[in-house]
Amino acid sequence: MSKPTIRLSVDAVVFGYDSKHGLSVLLIKRKYDPFQGQWAIPGGLVLENESLENAVERELQEETGIHVNYLEQLYTFGKPGRDPRNRVVTVAYYGLVNQGNFELYADTDAEEAQWFNVAELPKLAFDHDAILDVAIERLKGKISYEPIGFELLGEKFPFSELHKLYETVYGMSIDRRNFKKKFLQLNILEELDEKVSQGKGRPGSLFRFNQKKYFDLKKQGMNFDI
Repeated sequence: MSKPTIRLSVDAVVFGYDSKHGLSVLLIKRKYDPFQGQWAIPGGLVLENESLENAVERELQEETGIHVNYLEQLYTFGKPGRDPRNRVVTVAYYGLVNQGNFELYADTDAEEAQWFNVAELPKLAFDHDAILDVAIERLKGKISYEPIGFELLGEKFPFSELHKLYETVYGMSIDRRNFKKKFLQLNILEELDEKVSQGKGRPGSLFRFNQKKYFDLKKQGMNFDI
């Protein structure tokens, strides 16, 4: 009996957000077979003397030109046949970024890198549709016990943007008054003297996260029942 050969890879589901495009995911167009010309999650094989964390950071840098400050392990996918070339087990990661902070640059085996709205995704290569589904469900669960927004929003933002972010991730309408009351009770937002005009009506205040309180609460966890 021949000795089985299993390759190890990493994949990175990077979610981005801005007020114009909503919640998006970063994809690359594959330059080579298999699945040449098809969109996929950034990733690749782990090198011999490389940690998983270093591998996923390298692949993101090489294929999209971005560096993500925080990536969290999502799940391990190892179904036989998921890669037509070899038996490949992949460790998937996911992270959150403000997409406006990055200029994409595709290289190595990526022909192109692009943000796609999560509601308007193309067919993905390999089993990346399944990986992305797991990542989206993890994100929906995560916002119920951990504050998100610091990684996705700008330094300053109107409260309506935070509200819109949560509605987008949950995929449902959320009562704004109740949401604002509960979020302000977390005591992680600072209301600024600056105002911003949002169409008709009086200009609204801008907010920013108190970094220390935000990360303290993130470390402790929370139960944010909206």
